[in-house]
Amino acid sequence: MAEVDLNVVCKNCGSEVSPYITECPYCGQRLRKRAPKLSRLDESGTVELAPAPRRKRFRRSRPRAEQTERPLAWLAAQRPYVAIALVLASAIVYLVDRAGTLGVYDLGGIVGPLQGDWWRLVAAQFNYENVGYLFAVGVAVAIFGSSIERRYSGLATAAIFLGCGAFGMYLATVIESFPIAIGGNGAALGLMAAWFMRDLRDRREGVDTESDLLGVAAIAAVLVAMPLLERSADGWVALGGAALGCLIGLVLPSRR
Repeated sequence: MAEVDLNVVCKNCGSEVSPYITECPYCGQRLRKRAPKLSRLDESGTVELAPAPRRKRFRRSRPRAEQTERPLAWLAAQRPYVAIALVLASAIVYLVDRAGTLGVYDLGGIVGPLQGDWWRLVAAQFNYENVGYLFAVGVAVAIFGSSIERRYSGLATAAIFLGCGAFGMYLATVIESFPIAIGGNGAALGLMAAWFMRDLRDRREGVDTESDLLGVAAIAAVLVAMPLLERSADGWVALGGAALGCLIGLVLPSRR
């Protein structure tokens, strides 16, 4: 604390005045804008000044985009376009089937042996006869396909979806003499299995994934039971897609 000078001289008339006044009583000259504040007297009787108030420093406001940025904001910024496109493609094929003269077989559904029509292994995954079947698969693809796409890119999502679905369709044509298989049941289970194996590996490495495994089990139960609810959903397709998805999940890179 600074000690007060008791001998303040007026610059106008030269008179000694008190340091606690703002104007000279002899000539009226302005000495200072305001008198200093007193806090207390020390033990020796010397006057101590109260500390001067600290001036507030005004910080430049950050841009709005910078203020809302969070450590995981990049996840929301990256849109899962491939997962959305897979769901929309199935919905479009379903509407074409309902609105036009083309049937499920004309749009690529597997009804009987392939007879060299290998393109049906991929096209059959986008055909549906029941909107409930389409909705269940669409929800699974949107959830697990988006998670895989945000980590490993859209190319990985498309490859897992088409690969697992095609493998399941091929397995059904090999085992059954007259297979009837349409829909993305095997493809959705492949995405789910790949996601689950990756999540399981992360948990074993000590990473807290914060995933809801009860919800995953509920979705898996619906997809596994789909062949019992829908005649066009083949059980071998679901088994083949899930098995290939597990193998893919084992080789996916670990979390960094």
